Amino acid sequence: MRRGRVEYGRLVEDALRGVVRKILGDLAAGGIGAPHHYYITFSTRHPAVRMPDYLRERYPNEITIVLQHQYWDLEVGDEAFAVTLSFNDVPERLTVPYRAIRIFADPSAEFGLQFTVDGAAEGAEEAAGEPATVRLPIASAEAAPPAPTEREGTEETEDEAESAERRGAEIVALDRFRKK
Repeated sequence: MRRGRVEYGRLVEDALRGVVRKILGDLAAGGIGAPHHYYITFSTRHPAVRMPDYLRERYPNEITIVLQHQYWDLEVGDEAFAVTLSFNDVPERLTVPYRAIRIFADPSAEFGLQFTVDGAAEGAEEAAGEPATVRLPIASAEAAPPAPTEREGTEETEDEAESAERRGAEIVALDRFRKK
């Protein structure tokens, strides 16, 4: 029996992805309501992401979606979630594995998580001759929640946006616990 290293970072990230899965499951079941809403930034390069080609071309690295007012058919599975959002009044179905998620934030609760993207996606990028994904910087408690790269599917009022901007969101980044 060979002794291996405990990959604490991966274990913690997997557990926190379980938190995301639980929150989305509760949301899909109708157990979460206003004021909660979710910004989810994910890698569009992850091999298991399913989305229309024109969206992948428009957002070749990552996209941020917002689950607030206008989303439909949220399905939550063990490895991924799927949701229908409107892009320029065209409903599109997205399937996102939890391992593709980079940021999950609920600005109404001043809560956020930042993840590294699964190595399979980064390996696929390098194999394709593309540069590896650059990790997002660690945000401080005073930082504003991530600005979405695609705001379809939400209608945030100016008051909500101002309030979220003033409050900021605490992003928990696991990189601060890793050896460099």
